[in-house]
Amino acid sequence: MKRFSTAVLIAVFGVLGTACAQQIPVAADCPASAQEMPTTALYGQWEARFDGLPAVAAVRLGKHPDYEGVRGTITRTPGATVAQLAGDIDDEGQLAIDESQDGHRISGVWLGRMEPGSCGKEFTGTWRNAADDSTHPFVLRRTGQSQ
Repeated sequence: MKRFSTAVLIAVFGVLGTACAQQIPVAADCPASAQEMPTTALYGQWEARFDGLPAVAAVRLGKHPDYEGVRGTITRTPGATVAQLAGDIDDEGQLAIDESQDGHRISGVWLGRMEPGSCGKEFTGTWRNAADDSTHPFVLRRTGQSQ
């Protein structure tokens, strides 16, 4: 009986060890929340998808010249007008971005959260169109390297 118990324990620990070894490692520099991310982690190329709106939008974010945040552009379809973006991660860890078609008035507002386990490479939330107050869920996903 003692040999059987030892053999069972060895088998159980062997299975557990194999299962633990197969877990996907999390990078040491992977933030658990957006609040842990440096602003520079937002710099680079992204794609944005909006429910109810056609096409994928190309987003480019970089350093904001006036404050600790980002400034960039969004192009919803090739050849379309490029809108300006400016924003940051707020105190609650939400990505907050203002969008402007003309560079003066806000035409859209983005408010989103970092997806758990995405290491800051994916945000989901709601985009509000300032013209008609309609809202659309969005997914913002990194497509290029940060700068």
